[in-house]
Amino acid sequence: MDLQLKGKSALVTGSTAGIGKAIAKGLAKEGAAVIINGRKADDIARVIEELKKETGNDAITGIVADFAQKDHIDHLLKEIPEVDILVNNVGIFNQVDFENITDDQWFEMFEVNVMSGVRLARHYFPMMLKKNEGRIIFISSESALNIPTEMVHYGFSKTAQLSISRGLALLSKGTNVTVNSVLPGPTMSRANEKGLKEQAEENDTSLDVVIEEFFKERRPTSLIQRFAETEEVANMVVYVASPLSSATNGAALRVDGGVANYII
Repeated sequence: MDLQLKGKSALVTGSTAGIGKAIAKGLAKEGAAVIINGRKADDIARVIEELKKETGNDAITGIVADFAQKDHIDHLLKEIPEVDILVNNVGIFNQVDFENITDDQWFEMFEVNVMSGVRLARHYFPMMLKKNEGRIIFISSESALNIPTEMVHYGFSKTAQLSISRGLALLSKGTNVTVNSVLPGPTMSRANEKGLKEQAEENDTSLDVVIEEFFKERRPTSLIQRFAETEEVANMVVYVASPLSSATNGAALRVDGGVANYII
């Protein structure tokens, strides 16, 4: 299937690893001109070369930006004044008991996970409306629906993304611009894989046992009973970024393996 993405420009935030990197690769394979983002220039350069080789697409560039710093975002917007596709993927998470989450941690979670997308959308969305074409995709999480008690502040930030996405979609009414959210479930990203392996070592057990216990104790409602691969999430995002998804707008699309125990 031709997703009609050749020649489209796409900015994927937080795309030097994990889900973001898989999304960037998927878009590049479809012929889009992809802009990689990370906090370190060396990481960006390495991923650009990797993806060029893996996809055969030379239209891959990158930009350094730490989304915890507003001046970095301002610089990014000056360097990249317009895009056809914006994927708000960058995000942080950390497990902290609710009573121990400090004000600074709450504000950092909001700044990176929520305001990063707000600031970029505030710039690109009006331009998309003006040319009557564009895609904005927020990478939320099943944690937006099932608030994780071990990181309430993270769940809050992911729910906030759903509100912003839906609100922008309402503002796109009658245009060819769409705004949607994609909600991954447990995914074998670099960070998750590292954490699971460390847990296995600490408990002197195997990775398979740790994963089995995770789904038994932490995500018992999962229907696939495994971690999704990053490419499985990326496949959904790439389709939503395509002109072929034009009838999908204002939606929260789950790629969570059935973890969220809701019919809709």
